[in-house]
Amino acid sequence: MQATALALMVTLAMPARAADERAVKTRVPPVYPEIARRMRITGQVKLSVTVDAQGKVTDVQPLSGNHTLSTAADDAVRKWRFEAGNGNATVEVMVNFAL
Repeated sequence: MQATALALMVTLAMPARAADERAVKTRVPPVYPEIARRMRITGQVKLSVTVDAQGKVTDVQPLSGNHTLSTAADDAVRKWRFEAGNGNATVEVMVNFAL
């Protein structure tokens, strides 16, 4: 009995692990930075996104990618909406930039 209760508490304390637990409802495409366009900078930006229970993005942290592109990716992802869920979740997303 105690082992089951402990397992339940540990599970509830763990954040959501993957995007499949909080699907994206609305995506806003990033605005390609003009300086990156002129310099022909392309690539992917990986972001860690915190989503609240209603599906609103509350925080975005860059994990990898070009800094010039990550600012544009951050701005766009903050406007995304995810499916509602139980409490906050942390989701990793990729934003692609191609010319």
